[in-house]
Amino acid sequence: MNSVSRSKASQKVTLVGAVIDFLLSTLKIVVGFLGNSGALIADGIHSFSDLLSDWVVWYAAKHAGEAPDAEHPYGHERFETVATLGLSIFLAIIGTGIIFDAAQRLSDTGPISHVPWLLAVAALSIVSKEALYWYTVIVAKKVKSDMLKANAWHHRSDAFSSVVVLIGIFGAANGYFYLDSIAAIIVGLMIIFIAWKLGIGATKELVDTSIDAEDIARLRTALSEIQGVNSVHSLRTRRNGHKISADVHVQVNPFLSVSEGHIISVSVERVAQDCVEGLSDVTVHIDPEDDDDENTPYEDLPERAQARRILQQALKLEQCDYEIERTQLHYLDGKILVDFFLSLDYLQTTDAGEINNQLSSIIGQLPGFGEVKVYFS
Repeated sequence: MNSVSRSKASQKVTLVGAVIDFLLSTLKIVVGFLGNSGALIADGIHSFSDLLSDWVVWYAAKHAGEAPDAEHPYGHERFETVATLGLSIFLAIIGTGIIFDAAQRLSDTGPISHVPWLLAVAALSIVSKEALYWYTVIVAKKVKSDMLKANAWHHRSDAFSSVVVLIGIFGAANGYFYLDSIAAIIVGLMIIFIAWKLGIGATKELVDTSIDAEDIARLRTALSEIQGVNSVHSLRTRRNGHKISADVHVQVNPFLSVSEGHIISVSVERVAQDCVEGLSDVTVHIDPEDDDDENTPYEDLPERAQARRILQQALKLEQCDYEIERTQLHYLDGKILVDFFLSLDYLQTTDAGEINNQLSSIIGQLPGFGEVKVYFS
């Protein structure tokens, strides 16, 4: 599913939830005041928090579906993550407020009235919120949105809290007035628990927590089996909204051509995306050797342009006037290995071994340079 379709589906399910939450919150708060039920009022506030969270989710879903731009080159998926974290903080505040209010009511309990209405509204809330949960979670799985899954569990938490409220109202109606306040406290604790779970997940994503160790091990094994990959010596992953990003360093034969190394990187990207569901962005580094090895310093070696000037000056000083058609440099084992390509015409007058020895002798005296090979074409 593309980003536009995903965004529209997310906004639709969120809008349906918002309408139902608005109606439920209004009904529960009004009937709760009429019936003197703190539990139902708390549940109404919970539903009202759902309404606000629906707006946050709708806003985030709208922006998360936007294409990458100059300011957000990796896309806008983390709008969902930030929205989820904000939602968790808001829920924690709401839950704490409900608990304090209910605790005060425990010392001043009183009878409730309009019991049939209170029970009917609590039952309606259970049915409505459970239906919303299933509707939202189905869409969340379809579009692979953790934010929608979080909102779905918010709906279910409201259904659970309504069950507690129903029991509290029933108990209060039979003379156990304190049960109404206890039900409100339980609702508050449930809200805080949901907030904790959402907040931990969002925080882990924002600080670039890796995917599961089992998935990483499976991915490493799959990449190691690609022909041409000698080893996988660095593999990092992170989540970005509903997507997963990875960067991997693979070691290949150091004397492969650039184009062959590129083809291997394409294979690595394809296998990685087939191995891990949701992996959309793969950065592949092709390395000629294990660049995690601290014993291969290259910072003091000259780069190509400077290295060629050094070679040319050394050959000129030794009056070595071979016309070199091409020079290839290999930065390996902390040194620069040199391949010289000469014309076949030289072999008509000079032995190949003699040419190789002469060039090796000159280059071998240069600091930072290693083995020399000569090829004729």
